[in-house]
Amino acid sequence: MTTHTGHTQAIPASRVIGTTVYNTGGKNIGTIQDVMLDKTSNGILFAVIGFGGFLGIGEKYHAIPWSALDYQRSQGGYVVPFSKEQLEAAPAYSINELTEDDGQKLRTESYEYYKVQPDW
Repeated sequence: MTTHTGHTQAIPASRVIGTTVYNTGGKNIGTIQDVMLDKTSNGILFAVIGFGGFLGIGEKYHAIPWSALDYQRSQGGYVVPFSKEQLEAAPAYSINELTEDDGQKLRTESYEYYKVQPDW
């Protein structure tokens, strides 16, 4: 079965992790470092995108709503509908903060910041 954009509904996390993410201007903004799962609802809380840094030093992690990522075969990666300025001003977190409060607080903040309709 396919989604409205023609992609399959099921995808292995191993295929998602490490995929490049681009902004609407086609600029490489980072990679998917991880996917945060909600074990109780069997859903995805958010994608963890790594921005900046060098060799893991100074890298920031952003919780991006999963529904905001659109895989573009022509780009060979995901495109998010956010400007460079929105992404630069977005809240950034440490790896440990991503799982505090079971990720619920960051999920809420992320959806509110990016103005994405919650799916829960």
